[in-house]
Amino acid sequence: MDKLKILAVVGSLRQGSFNRQLALAAGELVKESADFSLLNYADVPLLNQDDEYPAPEPVRRVREAVKAADGLWLFTPEYNHTFSGVLKNLIDWLSRPVSDTERQVLSHKAVAVSGITTGMTGTACAQDQLVMLLSLLNMRVMNYPRVAVPNAKTQLDEAGRLRLNAESLAFLEKQAAAYVKFLQKG
Repeated sequence: MDKLKILAVVGSLRQGSFNRQLALAAGELVKESADFSLLNYADVPLLNQDDEYPAPEPVRRVREAVKAADGLWLFTPEYNHTFSGVLKNLIDWLSRPVSDTERQVLSHKAVAVSGITTGMTGTACAQDQLVMLLSLLNMRVMNYPRVAVPNAKTQLDEAGRLRLNAESLAFLEKQAAAYVKFLQKG
């Protein structure tokens, strides 16, 4: 059996974001079972229906990456109790029909959701809103387990890099194993 292809989508464009670091940690956990890559979508423009057809090149590129993946793993920050605007914009583009004959690329795609934030409640509010949207788009959402890591700043090393504590790492390991099984079941 070929390795699974997991495409990670980080809801923050900052190179050193905690969610990007969480995604990289998740990638290490699944590397024996899956090819794990981060989607680069910083060049995707704001959705404007005047520019929808033909789609701009960055949009075509990310659509192809999504189509090629067995599943998406979203890593969302929580901004004002919701997910980020850049992630919403990307999902908006991906939710649009590709053409008159090709539907949107998210329907029936498997997806898991995780997140980390500096706040005390993790990213639970953002994840709930995100899952509601993903369900509306007919994605196959793995609702359990989800990972919402709180207090990110307490889990950094001296250089400011994420070093998950034992509890957070155990939750991420559990989710990674569950997501691989979820994808294998199809």
